[in-house]
Amino acid sequence: MNLIAAAIAIGLAALGAGIGNGLIVGRTVEGIARQPELKSTLQTTMFIGVALVEALPIIGVVIAFIVLNK
Repeated sequence: MNLIAAAIAIGLAALGAGIGNGLIVGRTVEGIARQPELKSTLQTTMFIGVALVEALPIIGVVIAFIVLNK
């Protein structure tokens, strides 16, 4: 049962991160297409957002390891 819980935790974290990254990058591309002069500002904000979203799978892996060790 612990293995299933760990797999679900990692799978949902990866799914959430994939969707989040897709939305962030897509909206950044739209913003750059509308205002090319703000490219560097938008990219900086995008990279910060992607870094925050990528923390989710890391937390999911930590939770999975905690569940497996019980």
